[in-house]
Amino acid sequence: MTVPANRADMLAKAPTYGADALVFDLEDSVPLADKPKARALAAEYITKHKTITSVYVRVNAIETGMTGDDINAVAIDGLVGIKLPKTESPAMIKSVDAMLGEAERRNGLPAGSIGIDVGLESAKGIWFAYEILSASPRVHSVMLGTAQDGDLQTDLGYTWSAEGNEILYARSRVLLAARAAGIEHVLDGAYSNVRDPEGLRICCDAVRKLGYRGKSVIHPNQIATINRIFAPTAREIDYYYRVIAAFDAAVARGSAATTVDGKLVDYAMVGMAKRVLAWADALPKA
Repeated sequence: MTVPANRADMLAKAPTYGADALVFDLEDSVPLADKPKARALAAEYITKHKTITSVYVRVNAIETGMTGDDINAVAIDGLVGIKLPKTESPAMIKSVDAMLGEAERRNGLPAGSIGIDVGLESAKGIWFAYEILSASPRVHSVMLGTAQDGDLQTDLGYTWSAEGNEILYARSRVLLAARAAGIEHVLDGAYSNVRDPEGLRICCDAVRKLGYRGKSVIHPNQIATINRIFAPTAREIDYYYRVIAAFDAAVARGSAATTVDGKLVDYAMVGMAKRVLAWADALPKA
């Protein structure tokens, strides 16, 4: 869940809502005059929340010239990673990697301990997604900026819908690039209308089917829907446990193939079963 870092009241409440991670925002939700205040509050609340939930900070984009000041303020013990918005080139990642490395050395943090969550919000960023996502070992997640009327829609000029058919190619390209770069955590952007739960459900269903692992949240009332849709269902978990059990039994009989619920199971299907079960096991427990 993204929280404006200049709002101490919102930062204090944020861990109570049940989001898997918090993103303290120094970028678009913070007025220019409040940037110094937001940095100071973000640093204060990183320390307060580090034992409660995973904390990230969305810094200002490279082009603003403020990224270094943001990183210097928040690269402290308890920060899991920074979210780099409007990423368009591997050079941007390498520049931020160097900033984080210097901040880690200065603050006595383990080298490479702060990750980078890449924000892709333009045609250029999507086109060079693989190169961007493989530019540093710090990159461990990516979010496609699909919010209605946001930077990506402005750049591409499409007409937005909850179903998202108009950006199917963009979502698919980012997913393929991420998987090719070895990145598991591929996230969809925010759903801007907090009073449209049905639209949110439709949107989540669409990107979950593609292989996305989550979605940005801008209001607490969106969390339950997103958590429910993106987690493996009880039916999926049961099925894949049975897949592994049936395959193990087949191997014990000297075979590498069997069926479960009428469907073929061999080594490939076992691989999928293990992936889904590992995904379920990694999710925060209620």
